[in-house]
Amino acid sequence: MQRTYGYHEYEKALMHYSKSGKGKKVLLTFHGFGQTSNHFYELEEVLLEEYIVYSFDLFFHGKSYWPYGDQPLQKDFWNKFFAGFLQNQQIERFSLLGFSMGGKFVLSSLEFFYSRIDKVILIAPDGIKTSFWYSIATYPRLLQGIFKRTIVKPRIYHNVVNTLNRFKLLDKSLHRFANTQMITRAQRRRVYFSWIVFRDLKFSTRKIVTILNENKIELELFLGTYDKIINLKNMKYFLRNLNNYKLEILSAGHSNLIHAVAKYFKGR
Repeated sequence: MQRTYGYHEYEKALMHYSKSGKGKKVLLTFHGFGQTSNHFYELEEVLLEEYIVYSFDLFFHGKSYWPYGDQPLQKDFWNKFFAGFLQNQQIERFSLLGFSMGGKFVLSSLEFFYSRIDKVILIAPDGIKTSFWYSIATYPRLLQGIFKRTIVKPRIYHNVVNTLNRFKLLDKSLHRFANTQMITRAQRRRVYFSWIVFRDLKFSTRKIVTILNENKIELELFLGTYDKIINLKNMKYFLRNLNNYKLEILSAGHSNLIHAVAKYFKGR
C-alpha cells in the first residue's frame, strides 16, 4: 500500500497526516492516546479500494505540534483548522472514524460539518461519556497543578497507583497504563498535555443524537468485550436514543480493538 504524507497548518498549529487508498469516498481518521496515524495502517489496507483515507497524528503525538502550551484547544479553533484542511484537499463530502481519544475530534467535526458527513465510525470512543479516571486527571482545576507536577516528580503518582492496585481498587488495564505510559518524563508530559489541552472538547449527548438522527448520518459503533475503559454501559443512553445505528461488540480489549475492527472489515 502506497502512502503519502503532508502537514496542515493553521495559526502555528501543525498536524501531520498520511494519505492512502484509491476509492471514490473519503475517510478521515483520528487515533487514540499514545498512538500515531500508523496505527490505522492495517485498517487502511482493508479499506483502500473503497476510500481515500487521511489519517492524522493528533497534537502531542507523532509529528504534529501544538504551539500554545497547556492552553485548551477550543472547538471554534478546531473547526477553523479542519475547514482549512478540507478546503486545501478539495474535500466536499466525507466520513469520519475515531478510536478512543480520537472520538473527541470526530464529535467536534460532526457538530460543525454534519451536512457534509456520510458516515461516522466510532471505535470505543471518548467524548460520549467521560470515564471517572479521566475526570479526576482533569477536574477540578485544583488537581491539575498536582497532576502537572507528576511530570517532574512522579513518585507520589506511582505510590498512589501501587497502593490502589495492592488493595485491588484499580482495574488491571489502568494499572498497565500507569506502568507503560507514565514511565519517562516525555510520556508523562504527553499524558498531561493531551488530557488538559483536550479537556474542552466536551459534548452534549442529546445534541449529538439529534444531529445524527435529523441528518440521517450512518453510525457504526465498535466496542470490545474486554474493554474496561469504554464499554457498552457507557454507551447505553447514547444508543437508545438513536434512530439508526449498527453496534458490533468484538472479542478484544481496548488496546487491540483497532486490529479487531480491521479483521472484522476484512471478513465482511
